[in-house]
Amino acid sequence: MASNNSRIAKNTLFLYVRMFLNMGLSLYTSRIVLGALGIENFGIYSVVGGVITLFSFFNSAMSSATQRFLAITIGEKDSAKLHKVFNVSLLVHIGIAAIVLLFAETLGLWFVNEKLNLPSDRMGVINIVYQLSVLASIIGIIQVPYHAMIIAHERMNVFAGISILEALLRISIVFLLYHSMFDKLISFAVMIFVMNFILSAIYVLYSRKQFPESNFEIQRDKSIYKNMMSYSSWNLIGNIAAVAKGQGANVLLNIFFGTTVNASYGVMLQVQVAVQSFVSNFQMAINPQIYKSYAAEDLKRMHNLVLQGSKFSFFLMALIIAPLLYSIDYILAWWLDSPPPYSGVFVFFSLVNILLESLSGPLTSGALAGGKIKWYQIALGGTMMLNLPLSYLLFCWTGEPVMFLYVAIILSIIMLFLRLLFLTKLIRFSVAIFFIRVMLPVILATTCSAAGIVLLYSQYGVPTGFFDLIKITGIILIYVLIVFYFIGCSKAERSMIYKFVMDKIAK
Repeated sequence: MASNNSRIAKNTLFLYVRMFLNMGLSLYTSRIVLGALGIENFGIYSVVGGVITLFSFFNSAMSSATQRFLAITIGEKDSAKLHKVFNVSLLVHIGIAAIVLLFAETLGLWFVNEKLNLPSDRMGVINIVYQLSVLASIIGIIQVPYHAMIIAHERMNVFAGISILEALLRISIVFLLYHSMFDKLISFAVMIFVMNFILSAIYVLYSRKQFPESNFEIQRDKSIYKNMMSYSSWNLIGNIAAVAKGQGANVLLNIFFGTTVNASYGVMLQVQVAVQSFVSNFQMAINPQIYKSYAAEDLKRMHNLVLQGSKFSFFLMALIIAPLLYSIDYILAWWLDSPPPYSGVFVFFSLVNILLESLSGPLTSGALAGGKIKWYQIALGGTMMLNLPLSYLLFCWTGEPVMFLYVAIILSIIMLFLRLLFLTKLIRFSVAIFFIRVMLPVILATTCSAAGIVLLYSQYGVPTGFFDLIKITGIILIYVLIVFYFIGCSKAERSMIYKFVMDKIAK
């Protein structure tokens, strides 16, 4: 168990190196890209790319199934079965790519040209950007099993290494975009496609070289197809709901409010992806251990991983979100110079929602590990699906773009309790223990942190300059760290953290 905990810590460290590179470059390049493209083109790219994402629920459902089946098979130490599982998932993903291509070139193409609120004089350019987005999506779908194989084997250092290349490519895109003699939007779409192609090719080549079981071979084992497709078919409900919540909201914003608000949504997504990576890297490191503990029938360890994963996911997320919430308007103005309308309020409430959802990540992994997800996905997916109709109704009644985020926050709270109820049946999880070991420390630490931040605001107000921002951010980070360490963590958890830090210092 100690070696497994050490592996989680080491993998988390590698993933955070990757995260800081991606987050820093993403935020820096977003500012320059917005300036180079302009608000309208930035909004066009956001909503057109979102249409392709609407069809990604096939891929999302199968992607999580692939990671789950690969990790569990590795936990069973059956290399022959692992080879079969990988190839079945690859063949299924090729089929999904064909389905997405069919939908994208029929329904999607019609929707972009006939239903979206886009400038008519840019439709030629928009269609080129759309086709490049379709190609990038197809490549991304096919490489999923190779990506999942690396995660299942817990080679997180590979992601850190590839992120260095991604950082260099992003810097190159920014430089070339400013010096492009062609249409800026087309140039940007072409370069993003080339970058994604290069990164996908690296994942494929690395996996084929390092893992013999990833060599392609036609598989005819109907039982594996049946198990994976049965699991994925129910998982499909949750992924349709997730896509409807995310990109469906983006499309509604376009229909009701136009591309300027889509640009604000695009800014929100940039911040959201950067911030979510802060905790998703930790969850990516812990998920294989949750699956493998279930495969080994070690439910006690699995429960502990879920409990600690939920608590530390929240604490890690709160650590970065607290200073952002405090200074969001100043940060957006400093980052983007002239942020699109509604950017500040979109980012603020999306961060609140992300903080709430961070508690649910390990709970979801615990539920998916068991494989009996029919009613779980029906209940959770059905609840999440309410985001779209409720947002539509509130847009009609109020005319306020921010309404979709209020809906998301309320439904996130409801879904947290639904997940807990299902886990009691799926993996014999104790809701009472979750409230004692996770919710109570989270509520106490959050209350103390919020009180201290309110007091800080009464003394300093909002930042008035860059160094003022650094000072306030530093105070918040130190204060929140102290509160979470002494109030949020148990004695055993404080001892574990202290030992990990001392070991790293000693090295």
